[in-house]
Amino acid sequence: MGDSGETQGSYLSEGDYERDSDYIDDRITLGARKPDHGPVGGDLWPVEPGRYRLVGALACPWATRSIIVRQLLGLEDVISLGRCGPTHDERSWTFDLDPDGRDPVLGIERLQEAYLARFPDYTKGITVPAVVDIPTGQVVTNDFPWITHDLFVEWRDHHRPDAPDLWPDDVRDEMDDVMERVYTEVNNGVYRCGFAGSQEAYDAAYDRLFATLDWLEERLTDRRYLMGESITEADVRLFTTLARFDAVYHGHFKCNRNKLVEMPALWGYARDLFQTPGFGDNTDFEQIKRHYYVVQKDINPSQVVPKGPDPSGWLTPHGRERL
Repeated sequence: MGDSGETQGSYLSEGDYERDSDYIDDRITLGARKPDHGPVGGDLWPVEPGRYRLVGALACPWATRSIIVRQLLGLEDVISLGRCGPTHDERSWTFDLDPDGRDPVLGIERLQEAYLARFPDYTKGITVPAVVDIPTGQVVTNDFPWITHDLFVEWRDHHRPDAPDLWPDDVRDEMDDVMERVYTEVNNGVYRCGFAGSQEAYDAAYDRLFATLDWLEERLTDRRYLMGESITEADVRLFTTLARFDAVYHGHFKCNRNKLVEMPALWGYARDLFQTPGFGDNTDFEQIKRHYYVVQKDINPSQVVPKGPDPSGWLTPHGRERL
């Protein structure tokens, strides 16, 4: 399956897919201070507008999270954005969407170059999102859960005035629990289905995935967003999986008990977010499909990319305002 995409991982003896979560755990904080939440296993870098470049890919759900959060918070003029193309080889994501195949700010063809500039012997996956220090061209971090957290907490002085409160203090503990279940059973659950190495592992992953989708369907029946009336980080994290569900995960990853469009609350919720600035405009179904169906040749040896489903349904009225 290669080691450069968001699918980096290995198999346990029972055929269960286990994601490799050994990321570069540096953090960017205000004044390079020790953060209030989360691990500090690496170096601390100072918040400095214009210094860093967020490198992502609209094909990747983990990277799209950070792209959405950057826009929701109004950080476009503070942290620049580099976009990798949807396909890559085992070595690295590439900048084939840019003229001459080079990132116009970093001047590199492969994201791998930024990793090797910092760690010459780097052997782990070249993943997106990654934050790169522009002056040195060196990767700072690819620890995606903490990238979005720190964009909110540490870069607060640079948010737009009406930026949403993505980490509300009054529901923080509950939100952590919700996000943990969403990550384990949904975000990563679809991968455990798609890359299961045995029938038993697949069956277990499938049951866990749809049990949680049923739980989410019930939760979202009488509340507009996961934590209530306002968009939070939890919604960003769930959305990127829902956006890929019918186009990729339902068939490609064998998550086929039902489609997203057949779950009324989740489908309305997903459309509500899609039609919110920052979400739909950072969702590219053609790039998403090309990534999964072309790069993951072990699942789709022909590399044929399906034409459907019709994306126009994402723009239909969702009716969620009543909640």
